[in-house]
Amino acid sequence: MAAEQRRLLEQLMGTPSHASESCPYTDPKVCRSFLVGTCPHDLFTNTKQDLGPCKKIHLESHKADYERDKSTGRDPGYEIDYMRDLQRYIDECNRRIEAAQRRLDKTPDEIMKTNALLKMIGDLDKTISTGLLEVEVLGEQGLVAKALDEYHKLRTAKVEKDMKERELKQLSDSAGPSGHQKLQVCDVCGAYLSRLDNDRRLADHFYGKMHLGYAQMRNTYKKLQEELGTRGPIRGVTVVVDTAHAEEVGPEADVEEAGGS
Repeated sequence: MAAEQRRLLEQLMGTPSHASESCPYTDPKVCRSFLVGTCPHDLFTNTKQDLGPCKKIHLESHKADYERDKSTGRDPGYEIDYMRDLQRYIDECNRRIEAAQRRLDKTPDEIMKTNALLKMIGDLDKTISTGLLEVEVLGEQGLVAKALDEYHKLRTAKVEKDMKERELKQLSDSAGPSGHQKLQVCDVCGAYLSRLDNDRRLADHFYGKMHLGYAQMRNTYKKLQEELGTRGPIRGVTVVVDTAHAEEVGPEADVEEAGGS
């Protein structure tokens, strides 16, 4: 599908494939990411993150020439360009992950209610613990009536504590704009997943094209980073972690079912 899109683009731009074949792989019009590994434009065809066809040239003959030169020691160093390309898309994905996660976070009002309930539950716990000791002491002193009276107070406190705990659980389950769906964000591709999904639906997501595409990007970047790390700092390339903390830029994550890759 990506190859068909590229051929159509060539026709529209008036750059037929035979003209592409006449230029060397070192030509700036040739996609260096394609030469070194997999062009990001080829990873997400027919997904919500479809990047469209790459505007640069993709030819297997160029890749063969590049690999031949590299095997004979004439390495043009295109791995660094590939890393920069991967980092750009990984950073963008990480920003979507952060934005999606923020949308699942509790509102200030929900945080205030949660803290108030936690304090009430803690106070009731102390009341119950103290009351149990009091009942034990009164029983040892033979003050049965007072011990029974204290015991009834404890039962009331226990009922109230159970009620507050149920209220806290309900608040926790419904917190956030999508809490009723029990959503979480995939830390690889940024899609929303439901904690209620069965194993089959989760497998559909984890083996979907979008998830596998971002997983491949991250693994390839990490591998290149390790291979090139001995050469010292790489100009224009910074360390990429799984969840970047850069400012929010670019499109936000779409709500996606586990199988919607």
